[in-house]
Amino acid sequence: MELSLHSGGTLTVSDSVFGAKFNEALVHQAVTTFLAGARAGTKGQKTRSQVRGGGIKPWKQKGTGRARAGTIRSPLWRGGGKVFAAVNRDHSQKINKKMYRGAMRAIWSELLRQGRLVAVEQFVVESAKTKDFIAKMKADFNLDPSSAEVRNVLIITDNLDENLWLASRNLFRVLVLETGDLDPVLLVGADKVIMTAKAIELVNQWLALENSTSAAA
Repeated sequence: MELSLHSGGTLTVSDSVFGAKFNEALVHQAVTTFLAGARAGTKGQKTRSQVRGGGIKPWKQKGTGRARAGTIRSPLWRGGGKVFAAVNRDHSQKINKKMYRGAMRAIWSELLRQGRLVAVEQFVVESAKTKDFIAKMKADFNLDPSSAEVRNVLIITDNLDENLWLASRNLFRVLVLETGDLDPVLLVGADKVIMTAKAIELVNQWLALENSTSAAA
């Protein structure tokens, strides 16, 4: 299929990558798996057997008028152990490579169908000044990154330009990435994805290669 460039011209891409059907369940699984893998799971608490001290009975069993107690590390005491202590956990989930790439194809195709994907020949700014970057976005794409109405603009390049990164880093609604740093969560949450032609070719090669291999098998 032919993908139109914003500045004019077309780019040939695979139908399987940018013309796939949207599989909501598969995309949901890919997003959930990515978010689960990002969880730290480092919260830890101690049970009464793990808390230091408390090996001696605080007072005798009878005659004090107080309740019976065998250790100061009881969960009933301040500083004691937890009844159901949280332990370090691995929240990561598994997803097959074919399923993950199928989800990415569905996401790219849906971005294109909804008009949220804009292909450009290249994205270069002359200086590292934020005002020049904003001016370029207004002139070329009719977008004001400094406005509250614009949210989650994703700029994807094949090779990160230093001026582009410096000029956009102060705008928290804009994120500049290389193709190797993409993930399904960023793509699904982006209102507008601006992508260079070479970056599109890299994504097309990555996803179309797997599709052709699986088809041949």
